[in-house]
Amino acid sequence: MNPYGLIDKYYGANPTTRRLLESHSRRVADKAREIAKKVSHLAPDLAFIEEAALLHDIGIIFTDAPALGCRGDHPYVCHGILGRSLLEEEGLMRHALVCERHVGVGISGEDIRRQRLPLPERDMLPLSIEEQIISYADKFYSKNGTGAEEEKTIANILENLAPYGADKVQRFEKWAAMFEGR
Repeated sequence: MNPYGLIDKYYGANPTTRRLLESHSRRVADKAREIAKKVSHLAPDLAFIEEAALLHDIGIIFTDAPALGCRGDHPYVCHGILGRSLLEEEGLMRHALVCERHVGVGISGEDIRRQRLPLPERDMLPLSIEEQIISYADKFYSKNGTGAEEEKTIANILENLAPYGADKVQRFEKWAAMFEGR
C-alpha cells in the first residue's frame, strides 16, 4: 500500500494543498511512530500507523477550507467522514476508520446531536491503540497553511480542547498518561 500514491491520485491537481497535507501528515506519522515505540508492550502495528497517519486527513480536499487551498462543498468538520468514504472506496477499511475517528479527540453521537453537527449520529471515537496513537499525535500539529507547523505543548493542546468539554480534556490527559507517562 502506497499512501503517497493515493495522495497523488486525489491531490495531484492541487499541489499547494498536497504539500500542506503531506507536511502535516508526515509530522503526525513521525510523532505517532515515536509514541508507538514507547508503548511497544501494547503491540501497536507500526506499518499500519505509518500508512494511516499519512492518510488520516485525506478528506480535507472535499471541504470548504480556503486557507488550506480546499474549495469543496462540505464543512471542515466533515473531513473525517469524507476521508472514510474515500478510503472505503479504495478498499482500505481499517485506514478509513482512522479518518473518521481522529477528528478532535473523537466525536460522540451525543456531541453530534447536542452541537447539531453535520455528521451521521454515531460515535466516532478512537478505539484501537493505533487509532488512539494517531489521534493523540495529530493534536500536536495544526494545518495552518503557512508551512510553519510547530509542535504544540500538552498544556496548549489541553487549553484548546477545554471549550469542547471536560470529556475531551480527560480523554487527551488519559492518552498523555499512557503515551508519555504523565
